[in-house]
Amino acid sequence: MKIKQFTPKYYLSALFIFFSCAALNIGTLQAAETTEPSDPAISKMEWLPENSSASPVSSTTSKTIASAERYLVAEGKASYYAKEFHGKKTASGESFNLSHLTAAHRTLPFGTSVRVINLENGKNVVVRINDRGPHMRGRIIDVSPAAAKEIGLFGNGTANVRIEAYD
Repeated sequence: MKIKQFTPKYYLSALFIFFSCAALNIGTLQAAETTEPSDPAISKMEWLPENSSASPVSSTTSKTIASAERYLVAEGKASYYAKEFHGKKTASGESFNLSHLTAAHRTLPFGTSVRVINLENGKNVVVRINDRGPHMRGRIIDVSPAAAKEIGLFGNGTANVRIEAYD
């Protein structure tokens, strides 16, 4: 069996391919920042500027939290936790309590206050993010059963909601 020796042209070819891929990867990252989200459940998501006077919802539906400097607004489907999760550890390390006003979100930091507004009936509740989820495609937030009762979601399974996350 004969072993081929690598010549400088092989090394130069490998370097050329490496740098070409690196250049393509940078372009891909920049393009990804301007594309729409891949999850169809997220129909609208935007950061509003700091100290913005714009209200994300009408005053008849909800009031913004006075101390908020920036907030995220998103619309999509919400669901709630099953009772079987009561007492189990959340991603933040605390025990899940079905009577507390808490929620799971994929990316918001733990401890973030989020107003969840049921778009079907106008009811709203402020929850605290303490877990990661939802783990079902097409959902933007999972709320505790207590929060689900507050907004008329309990028993229905899912509802169209708007979420407003506050710093």
